[in-house]
Amino acid sequence: MEIMHFSALQTKHAGLERQIHDELIRPAPNLEAVKLLKRRKLRIKDELAHQ
Repeated sequence: MEIMHFSALQTKHAGLERQIHDELIRPAPNLEAVKLLKRRKLRIKDELAHQ
């Protein structure tokens, strides 16, 4: 079960990275949205580090 949870977290982390990238390449990126996405990504990274 641990491996599945770790894999799910990695998938979420990668998805957030793509969302951040997609937002930043827009002509007028929503920096508030980027900030929130980065916070979510950091929480997942912390959880991955504590596995």
